[in-house]
Amino acid sequence: MRWCPNSILHLLRCVRLRLCTRRGKSRLPLWIREIWAYMRLLVRSLYFSSLTDSDVVFDSVFEPVFWTVDYVTRWFGLMFVCLVVILVSSIVVIAYVVLLPLVLNTYSPPWIAWHICYGHWIIVMIAFHYYKAAKTSPGAPPTEKNDIPFVAVCKKCIIPKPARTHHCGICNTCILKMDHHCPWLNNCVGHFNHRYFFSFCLFMTLGCVYCSISGRNLFLDAYNALERFKHLDMEKPGVPVTGMGLLIGLLPPGQTHYQTSAPPYTYKDKMIHKSIIYMWVLTSTAGVALGALTIWHAVLISRGETSIERHINSRETQRLAKRRKVYKNPFNYGRLNNWKIFFGVEKTSHWVTRVLLPSGHPPHGDGLTWDTFPVKKDLIPV
Repeated sequence: MRWCPNSILHLLRCVRLRLCTRRGKSRLPLWIREIWAYMRLLVRSLYFSSLTDSDVVFDSVFEPVFWTVDYVTRWFGLMFVCLVVILVSSIVVIAYVVLLPLVLNTYSPPWIAWHICYGHWIIVMIAFHYYKAAKTSPGAPPTEKNDIPFVAVCKKCIIPKPARTHHCGICNTCILKMDHHCPWLNNCVGHFNHRYFFSFCLFMTLGCVYCSISGRNLFLDAYNALERFKHLDMEKPGVPVTGMGLLIGLLPPGQTHYQTSAPPYTYKDKMIHKSIIYMWVLTSTAGVALGALTIWHAVLISRGETSIERHINSRETQRLAKRRKVYKNPFNYGRLNNWKIFFGVEKTSHWVTRVLLPSGHPPHGDGLTWDTFPVKKDLIPV
């Protein structure tokens, strides 16, 4: 076989290029070569299969971003939990130190009994459900049993996934009936702690609304007091009043100096007023945010779906609508039955003992298998 000069020259260039490439790689640090190999793998994954769709391409391109977010959330979860404990504890301290003496000194006995009973009930419910939501495992599919029904295989865990099970990148495991990963709990919200999470949001909203409504007049009085004493320095009598001090009418007509007989505005009074303002602003803003979150999850529970299933069901509804078909959620048993299953209500008294009082009863089912009925029927007798 005869070789032309151009072919020999091209072959020599290829060999020289490969040798130079290998020498250059061998001189690079190990961590650079690992990153380069990972990036090559991501690029190859874009055209690995002819069945690749936009979701696979999106996951591959943004995999480093997802990994960074999961890593940061995993490490900052404990800080979020500490922040929740500190904020709630500060409101409780203000309620006991500042508000409770005012209630005992100014309100009538029936109103005193109402505030004490309702306030302590809210505190107990918030503390119980937050602790249970944070410490209770959401549930994971078994790795050894192969006889459980499954709908897919997790591409990260490489284990069978039952229905309503999804993989959490932050917890690095599959979660039964996964709703979302909550950084404020430093835990996933799944089958076994979903009720605790929703109850915590509900009672925290009720507590914030209670503090915001009952403390509104105290907030206005404290805010006006701070604004008044900002222009009226009671600790320095004899100083002339000018500017806003005269405009807002802090002194009687014709008087231009502070009187020495006025009571002093102490540091304790200033801290009490600032504490009331802090409590009202925090509870009002938290009540609005948590109230919207609670309403959203209440709507999902009424429909028998989780946050993840909401997006999945929306896509399936649109996909079948193009085919002139109607998608029906197989886990929707009717609004009342969905709430009964969610709270574990099996008889009428359970609405009090399991919903309005602290209860650690397990949820309905094991999270591995789910009953599906084409016709809505009463699943749990009242």
